Amino acid sequence: MKNSASTPSSLRTTKGVLFIALSLALAFALLASAGTGQLAIAPQEVLGSLLHKVGIEWLPLPSHAAGDQTLWAIRFPRVAMAALVGAGLAISGLLMQAIFGNPLAEPGVIGISSGAAVGAGLSIVFGLTLFGQWTTAVLAFAAGLVATLLVYFMSRADGRTEVVTLVLTGIAINAIAGAAIALLTFLGDTQSREQIVFWQLGSLAGSRWSQVAIVAPILAIGMIIAYLVARKLDLLALGERNARHLGVNVEALRIGIIVLVALLVGASVAFAGIIAFVGLVIPHLMRMILGPAHLPLVTASALGGALLLTLADLGARTLVPMADLPIGMLTSLVGGPFFFWLLRRTRKRAGGWG
Repeated sequence: MKNSASTPSSLRTTKGVLFIALSLALAFALLASAGTGQLAIAPQEVLGSLLHKVGIEWLPLPSHAAGDQTLWAIRFPRVAMAALVGAGLAISGLLMQAIFGNPLAEPGVIGISSGAAVGAGLSIVFGLTLFGQWTTAVLAFAAGLVATLLVYFMSRADGRTEVVTLVLTGIAINAIAGAAIALLTFLGDTQSREQIVFWQLGSLAGSRWSQVAIVAPILAIGMIIAYLVARKLDLLALGERNARHLGVNVEALRIGIIVLVALLVGASVAFAGIIAFVGLVIPHLMRMILGPAHLPLVTASALGGALLLTLADLGARTLVPMADLPIGMLTSLVGGPFFFWLLRRTRKRAGGWG
């Protein structure tokens, strides 16, 4: 009895420590990333620039004449986009793992990323300007959403969607999308090919406030919905039959989550390109620490995803002097070995959540 009574208190302590640690680490990473580059700006000056915007003059502004302008025109939009995209991808991965009941699930399973790549490739190769400077992003978002809905409706049978069929259909759609990308790469000129390859590898270079203004509200809506359905996801973890007996409309929940994930990932990859493994690594790590309850996992995954991509973007800008590495390459270097470890661990535990 003593042990069972202490468990909730221990879990609350773990959650509190984890949330505080992630929040502090994220704040420090954002300040460090904003101040790092060809023009180095001290962390207190970065924070001073932020505080001056709200009328607080406790800390100094950047000493360099171009420091404040560099922060607000280039650095802050980029670090903000890194945090938002990382949080969105991590929450998407958490939701995918919840509805599939599998820790190996991630957003790419249902064709969002590959579909978005096809849309971006069409825009790049054929020089489309339907939506002005937003054409590539809009087509990437639309193509990712279409691919996701195609996977979902093709996997339905007798009014229900089997998870295995959904995954296999996603694999087929990803293969078709991969062939379409290869064809577009073949048809494009040298410049178009370079743009397609670089877009597929992911990059936050050139992020702007106008892009942040689009991604931020989508992420906010996604987080609110994730909080609202957290209890239903907990019930779904008990099994579909049990969840139905407890009043959960499993099919409606599943399609709603799939559309939400498509929106979150579509908005992210539309501006940042394909960034792999964030949606796989972070939710699983948070689940290992906090357990299966989804309400705290939403917060932890958002903070962890934002921290990971902020650090990855910092590495992309600093690891090679005078170069901007593809951020998707860095996340894959971290996520690939983690995936192999996770696969072996999952097989040993016979599909357990760990």
